[in-house]
Amino acid sequence: MPLHMTKIAFGAKNYSDIRGWFDERRKREMKLTTRYLPKRHEEMVGGSLYWIFEHNIVGRSPITGFEQTPEGRWWIVLEPKLIAVEPRPKRAHQGWRYLKPEDAPRDLPEGEDPGDILPGKLAGRLLKLGLI
Repeated sequence: MPLHMTKIAFGAKNYSDIRGWFDERRKREMKLTTRYLPKRHEEMVGGSLYWIFEHNIVGRSPITGFEQTPEGRWWIVLEPKLIAVEPRPKRAHQGWRYLKPEDAPRDLPEGEDPGDILPGKLAGRLLKLGLI
């Protein structure tokens, strides 16, 4: 099983903003810049980058590879699609973090939207109580 990563959807005001980033790049690859190449990058090709919004994982984009930029930084190369996942509470962090396959949320069925997303702290408390 490939390894995944998580990243904050910085600048997004809502889930539609994130979806819009992918609608604009429908037929070409998407590249995110990072300062360092992840040590486990070979395990991540074929995995996904999971997007965090409002302290919840809300979607994922398949990782197709890593490329070095002319300036010496690295691109995380993604398929230009956003796959909705079952929202799951996740604390905010800087940069990216690894996500094990067994910790990744399930994909939502085609056409199902994550809808209104509970604030992360509330969702986390409800999850601990076994209510969601």
